[in-house]
Amino acid sequence: MRKIVNTALILLCMTTALPAYAATCSPTPADILGPFYKPDAPVRSSVGKGYLLQGSVRSAKDCNPIEGAKIEFWMAGPDGEYLDRYRSTLLSDKSGSYSFGSHFPPPYAGRPPHIHIRVSAPGHQTLVTQHYPLQGSQKAVFDLVLVPGN
Repeated sequence: MRKIVNTALILLCMTTALPAYAATCSPTPADILGPFYKPDAPVRSSVGKGYLLQGSVRSAKDCNPIEGAKIEFWMAGPDGEYLDRYRSTLLSDKSGSYSFGSHFPPPYAGRPPHIHIRVSAPGHQTLVTQHYPLQGSQKAVFDLVLVPGN
């Protein structure tokens, strides 16, 4: 009897095990590019102080981290103007992680505070999205999940 129970328990565990990221790999929703995107932003991890955006870049195919993904950020300055000093390019590290420092983005022209993001990686579709920070927050986690294919 004990052998049957142990075998049943082992089979139950084997059939119900899930990958660590199974529930978190839905592709990140796309958002508008907007009129202020410019390619070739300087490589830097910060364009200001007071707000920290962190996360990881992963593949929707298997949830594996994507090392070396090119992440471009652009945002309005404190005065609501889009200037080159508020643009940045980062590369995700070996674990797919990134960290971007800035000021808290201002609302303007009826738009809520937001940071534009464009992510590209070999073997994946380019993602254009936006992060909308919560008023009064100083940091957030925003994972970027890319769809395979080009």
